[in-house]
Amino acid sequence: MNSRVYELLRKVPNGRVTTYKELAEASGLHPRSVGMLMKNNKDPVNIPCYKVIRSDGSLGGYSGKGGVKTKIRLLRNDGIEIKNGGVDLKKYLYKFSKP
Repeated sequence: MNSRVYELLRKVPNGRVTTYKELAEASGLHPRSVGMLMKNNKDPVNIPCYKVIRSDGSLGGYSGKGGVKTKIRLLRNDGIEIKNGGVDLKKYLYKFSKP
């Protein structure tokens, strides 16, 4: 299942984010399991875990070097606006197509 979650995450285009819940529903896992996979991601260059945020638009954590400050920088580099500690999901959410 790990590879399925990471494969889905690689599909999220620049300028978009997804949520733990979206990834969970698309992969058949629980959102907390998705969170653990993101936390244990060994290849953040190719598996952009910084693009995964909470369902309410708040950023959640980031276990990469620099923590949430790095997550904010990476999201902004992708063209995503961060306002009041969160992301406008109506504008930036990427939804996976349902089979």
